[in-house]
Amino acid sequence: MPADVILRVRGLTKHFGVARDGEAASADILRAVDDVSFSVRRAKTLALVGESGCGKTTAVRCIVRAMPPTSGNVWFRTTAGGVVDLAALNEAGLRPLRAEIQMVFQDPYSSLNPRLSVLDIIAEPLVVSGVRNRTVIRDRVANLLELVGLRPDHMARYPNAFSGGERQRIGIARALALHPRLVIADEAVSALDVSVRAQILNLLLELQDRYHISYLLVSHDLGIVKHISDQVGVMYVGQMVESADCQAIYRRPLHPYTAALLAAVPIPDPRRRRAAYAAPGEAASPRNPPPGCTFHPRCQHAIPRCKLERPQWAELEPGRFVRCHRAHELQLRGIEA
Repeated sequence: MPADVILRVRGLTKHFGVARDGEAASADILRAVDDVSFSVRRAKTLALVGESGCGKTTAVRCIVRAMPPTSGNVWFRTTAGGVVDLAALNEAGLRPLRAEIQMVFQDPYSSLNPRLSVLDIIAEPLVVSGVRNRTVIRDRVANLLELVGLRPDHMARYPNAFSGGERQRIGIARALALHPRLVIADEAVSALDVSVRAQILNLLLELQDRYHISYLLVSHDLGIVKHISDQVGVMYVGQMVESADCQAIYRRPLHPYTAALLAAVPIPDPRRRRAAYAAPGEAASPRNPPPGCTFHPRCQHAIPRCKLERPQWAELEPGRFVRCHRAHELQLRGIEA
């Protein structure tokens, strides 16, 4: 694994058994994540984007081992410099690594326990990791609250006394309590107002610059992705269809689905608008995906080969991976950087 890579995912797969007409749960298979690969560089941000139901959240839950993956590897570089496969570890092996990988959840209202004070919420990771001195805990929580722009004297309050943006700051403070090296943010700003969203994004960037944290960001908002990300991975029906540096994808997408997502981004200035690429219909079901390329029923560039043969995940250009039979010949339009 390259020295600048902190997380490398290879062939990650998560299938669920689905009951059908009273039969056993294994009678039908839902391919929530199907052969996904990507890497996160140190002190950089990788964004996973795609329509709802494409498998983004399931993938990151498998990475943090909130659920076990069906197959694949999740290589993580530890503080000591070693590389471990998170997918192969049991709970005892994972426990020492929990401090290095933390998560910020989507809903700031349901992710905080309403029966605990802010002090107890942020201190919980410290207590679990073995810190027992109450004075040390209070000092650490006070520092974390100041770090995320909240007043330390509010640590005795409960979550219902805070706005949505303030609650998300509390969630970020909790995630930073154990000095993680990788933070996974699952739609961390989607439930917030636009002005508050910008504040949280700027806070994440400031913390990354100060503490060299790596982010794995899950989002469906390509405006946010453009603002905060260094790399972008595009998912469709459980598969990664394109991955590249953020600026490269926005200027010239290689996969028709990526072009369709970019075409949906509103651009106020009419001089910068470009011809939209339409993707008619709805996303395919991961329970019954179409043969060949899963995007071919919605793709205006599909050829007979697309309907029969599944495209391979390949590096078309240095650092640019795509899953498309025609990526080398299509001239797709993005949006200006």
